[in-house]
Amino acid sequence: MLGHSRRDFLKASSLAALGTTLVDAAGQEQPGKQEETVQTRASAPVSNGLAGLVNLFQGTDSDYYFSRGNALPIAAMPFGMAHWTLQSRSGSPWMFQPGDRRIQGLRCTHQLSPWLSDYGHAMFLPFSGDPQPDPDARSSSYRPEEAQLLPYALRLKLLRYQADVELVATERCCVITANFADAALRGLMVEIPGKSGKVEPDDSRRALRFESRANAGGVPDNFATYYVVQFAEPWQNFEVREVGGNRVGVIRFQTGANRPVEARIATSFISFEQASRNLQLEVGDRPPAELRAQGEEKWNTLLGRIRIEGATEHQRRTFYSCLYRTLLFPRTWHEPDENGKPRHFSAFNGKVEPGVMYADHGYWDVYRAWYPFMSLVYPERLGEILEAWVNAYREGGWMPQFPAPGYRACMSGSLIDSLFADAIVKDIAGFDRETAYEGLRKHAMQPGDPSRGYGRQGIEYYLKMGYLPADRVNQSVAETADAAYGDFCIAQIAAKLGRREDAEMFLKRSTNWRKIFDPQTRFFRGLNENGSWLEPFDPFTWGSPYEEGAAWQHRWNVPHDVPGLIAALGGEKATVAALEEMLAAPPKFNVGVYGQEIHEMSEMAALPFGQYMHNNQPVHHVLYLFAAAGRPDRTQYWVRRVLNEAYSAKDFCGDEDTGSMAAWYILSALGFYPLCPGKPEYTLGAPLFPHAVIAHGNGATTAIEAPANGPATPFAGRVMVNEAPHRSTTIDHGTLARGARLRFDMQQTAARE
Repeated sequence: MLGHSRRDFLKASSLAALGTTLVDAAGQEQPGKQEETVQTRASAPVSNGLAGLVNLFQGTDSDYYFSRGNALPIAAMPFGMAHWTLQSRSGSPWMFQPGDRRIQGLRCTHQLSPWLSDYGHAMFLPFSGDPQPDPDARSSSYRPEEAQLLPYALRLKLLRYQADVELVATERCCVITANFADAALRGLMVEIPGKSGKVEPDDSRRALRFESRANAGGVPDNFATYYVVQFAEPWQNFEVREVGGNRVGVIRFQTGANRPVEARIATSFISFEQASRNLQLEVGDRPPAELRAQGEEKWNTLLGRIRIEGATEHQRRTFYSCLYRTLLFPRTWHEPDENGKPRHFSAFNGKVEPGVMYADHGYWDVYRAWYPFMSLVYPERLGEILEAWVNAYREGGWMPQFPAPGYRACMSGSLIDSLFADAIVKDIAGFDRETAYEGLRKHAMQPGDPSRGYGRQGIEYYLKMGYLPADRVNQSVAETADAAYGDFCIAQIAAKLGRREDAEMFLKRSTNWRKIFDPQTRFFRGLNENGSWLEPFDPFTWGSPYEEGAAWQHRWNVPHDVPGLIAALGGEKATVAALEEMLAAPPKFNVGVYGQEIHEMSEMAALPFGQYMHNNQPVHHVLYLFAAAGRPDRTQYWVRRVLNEAYSAKDFCGDEDTGSMAAWYILSALGFYPLCPGKPEYTLGAPLFPHAVIAHGNGATTAIEAPANGPATPFAGRVMVNEAPHRSTTIDHGTLARGARLRFDMQQTAARE
C-alpha cells in the first residue's frame, strides 16, 4: 500500500506538512455500510451498459490521516495516458474530496497516489464574468448528486457560472464543452503549475500550446508534458497571470455569442508536434457525442469481460466499480509516430525510444492480485505491459522497482520478479523472455542503487549471509522474505528457459526465509549480523525490521513454500490455530520507529478482523492459507466476511493502490485467488454470486455457477470442474484460461463444522 514514506528511516513525521491544511471530509462511512449516499449517487447510472454501474467516487473520501482508497474520480480510457478529474482543493495531493461542493477546475492528472504526488498536470475551468484566477476565488459550486460522472466523461453544472460543462476523454486527449445560460464574458482558465516551461498562444490558429514540467521525482531533467489546446472560435483576449507560484492563462471569448466554449485538448510526453498528432488521430473534428459513444463502447466492452448474475444492486455496483479501478493503471506512456508505430519519451534515459511503455505501477502493491487477474482476464494487454518493463531495462540498465513514471525508490524487494514469473509459467505471450530474465538475474546477483529505484536493498549481505542483518539494513525482515520469494520466481523462469544450473541455485536461495524464522516464537524476526535476534521482540510493534506492519502481518510472507511454513508453525492444526488467533487478536499496535500513528494503523483498528489488516496488501493471501492447511471452510467464511464488510461501492478499507485492492475483490468474488503468483494455479474459495462468466480474450469463456448461493449459504460443499468432481483446494490456470465450467454446491454449514 502506498504509505507515508515507504522506508522506515524516512519517518512519517517528515510528511506532516502535507496534512496541515486538510480537514475531515463529510459523509464518512464505516467499511461494510451499504446505504446509498449523496456521494455514491453522484455517478448514478445514466448510460446503457456496465459503465453506468461504476461509481467514480469510490475510494475518494480520504485524507492524510485515514484512507478509504486514496483514489480520484477519473474519466479516461482504460489504461489511458491522460486522466481527467475534478479538483476541489489546491496545494495538496488530496486534491478532491467528495464532501466538497465546489470545484476549482477540471484537472489533467497523472497521480497514482497522493503519497507520490502528481506530475505534468494542468487544470481547466470554464467561466463567465470576471472572476479572480486564484483557485479559491474562481471556484464554483456544483451539485454532486446531479453530476453525471462516468468512466469516460464528466458532466456537471457550474452553478456560479450557470454553465453546463462536459469533459469527454480519449486515450491522450479530451474535449471540454461549456454551455452558458448567459453568453456575456465567456471564457476558459488554464492553470499551469510552476513558472518554467513554454506558454505559446497562437490567436491566428485559435490554439494554445504550453508545457507542464511539474513533478516530484522519477523523471529526467528534460521531462515535460506538452499540451495543445484547440478552440472552436477565436478569443477576444488572452493574458497570463501569476498566482501563488503558478501561471494562469485567462482566455475570454466574444460577448453575446450564443455558442458554447469548446476546447479540444491534447497531451504528449514527446513534443508539441506529437500532441497535435494525438489530437488529430483521437479527436479531429468529431463531435463530443461521437467521442462519448466511443468511450462508452470501449468501457462496456472491457467491463463486459466479466458478467455476473444474481447479485444485489449494491454488489453489482461494488463489483463493476472495482473492475473499473483495475483498468486505470498502469498508464499508457507510448504514442503513435507518423507511421502509427509506438514510440515513447523514456523516463529512464531522457530519450525518445521506439516501442511500448507504461508507467505508474507499484509492484509491491500489485504483484499479489492484479497481475494474476490480468493473466486470466486481459492476457493480451498484460503481454504488452510486460514488454514495457523489458524496455525500461533496455533503456535504463536495470529493472524498475516502482516506475512512477521512471525509477522511483519505493517499498521493499524486487517484486517485478513475480510479475514475469507468473506470466511465463502461464505462457503469456507478447514480451521478450530472455531479456526479461537477463534483467531479473542482474539485480539478484549484483548491487544496484536502491536509493535511486533499482537493485535489491542489501544484496551484498544477502549474497554473503543469506539474509539482511537487522543492525545493518532497514526493514531487514521484509527485504529478506521478499528476496527469497524473488529468488523462487527467478528459479521458475530459469527452469522454463532451460537454465538448469540457475534454476537450482535460485531455488536453493529461496529457502533463505528460514534464516529469519524464529522457531521459539514462530514469528519472523530481525536477525543481527552476529547471528543474535534483534531485541526486544514485540509482535505488535510496527516498522523496521518490518514494513508497514508488524510481526503479525509478516508472519505469513512465504507464499512460495506454504508446506514449509506450515511445518515451521507446527503443522496444519497449529497453523489454523495461529490464523484464527490473528483474526481474534485485538487490533492493537505500537507505533515503533514511525513515532506516530500512521494511517495504516488507524485503518486496521477500524476493521473487525484483529491483526488481519486487509487495508494493506501483505496479508491479502493469508485467508487462503486456511485452505492450504486443510480448512477450506475457514477460507470461505473469512473471505465472505471481508468481501461484505470491507468493500462497498463507496469505499475501500485502505489505499486502493492502482487496482490491487480491487483485483482482490474481483478474484475472491469469483471464487479463487492466487496464493502464490509464480505458480500457475489458484486456491479455491467460494463465489459471491450465483453465476458469473469470464471471457478470457482468446475466445474461451469460464462459467462459474453456484445456484444456491446467498447470504445464508456461504460455504462450498462439492465443487465440480467440467462436470467432474474436483477434490483439490487449487485449480490450475490452464484449466480456466482454456475455458471451463465450475460448479459450487453452496450450503449453510461447512462440511467440517
